[in-house]
Amino acid sequence: MNGLRAALVCLVFACAAVVSPATAVTPATAVTPAAAVTPRWSSLPVPPVTAPPVTVTDLAARGPGEAWATGYERAPDGLRPLLYRWDGVAWSRDTAFPGAGESGWLGKVQFVGDEVWIFHNRAGEGEILRRSADGGWNSVPLPQTLWTYQDFTAVPGAAWVVGEDETGLKVWHYDGATWTRQAAPEGVLFLMGVTARSADEAWAWADTSTGTAILRWDGTAWRDAQVPLPPNSNVHTMLLEPSGRITLGGSQYTDGVSRTYLMTRTERGNGSTWRTTYPPLGDTYTGAMERGPDGALWLPVRSDRAFQSKYARVDGSRVTFSYGPERPNAIDVEPQALARVGEALLSFGTAEIYGSKPNVMSERRGG
Repeated sequence: MNGLRAALVCLVFACAAVVSPATAVTPATAVTPAAAVTPRWSSLPVPPVTAPPVTVTDLAARGPGEAWATGYERAPDGLRPLLYRWDGVAWSRDTAFPGAGESGWLGKVQFVGDEVWIFHNRAGEGEILRRSADGGWNSVPLPQTLWTYQDFTAVPGAAWVVGEDETGLKVWHYDGATWTRQAAPEGVLFLMGVTARSADEAWAWADTSTGTAILRWDGTAWRDAQVPLPPNSNVHTMLLEPSGRITLGGSQYTDGVSRTYLMTRTERGNGSTWRTTYPPLGDTYTGAMERGPDGALWLPVRSDRAFQSKYARVDGSRVTFSYGPERPNAIDVEPQALARVGEALLSFGTAEIYGSKPNVMSERRGG
């Protein structure tokens, strides 16, 4: 019996000797590096408004230490503009701009050199708010009051405001000193949006007598860019990316059903090619689409959970989804704008908690 016990003990030690030390014992230092952990969405505190409900119109970032979110709240006597600033650590509300206490709303945010430019509807009058590098605000009024201010964009040396008055479409161009009217091509009824890469390259998506079309400003005139949009479709947004790539998103209607499509233009040789895809996003509105730090397209989608937001990540033909943090007693969480801030994604929108009206909320994915 003692001999058998000794043999068994020897066998156990022999087996232990052939096991790799790294496998047998995992040191405390041999953990998964933090960089390999999949980033998650986390909630960021935002100073609430005093007169909800709230509507968010835009979010733009210059880098990890500066982002601006715009919109409006509904006071008893009308709309009031909302402006929030992200300094890389926290959100704060800015009320120092001209007309902050008057009726109106704030629209698109643009970075022009060291300045921040924001479109402002001030009691029905259109103007561009400009914030200098030292934090001072001034405004540039539009030369004409419009019925509808549809969109605004600005780059060094140029800015455009598009809208309508009682006579129809209006395209106003600002060169840094004066405003001039620009003509749209024949048959254009309405400009739904405008964006620009430089003073000599601007793009707009338009409603025309023959359907939706893409226009391009080449420094001399607005012309039909002859983009092969899907039949019976509209356009929500265009991303003009630093690489030269252009990505647009919209909806196509077939047999009364709407489905999301994406188009990307890439340069090949002496020309360019447009490629159209139909990711499984249903009828998602792509107006808040943003290119993330991981190179994929990100956009908020309708969530199937009332207490959590939902985001889609589109990387070629692959679509994956992620959820924001759980919000107790929430009945609707709706991110309405996205922006890249360094190696992170920032969202801004509204959250409606049971028993209250929608108020501002923000979420971040990444460091």
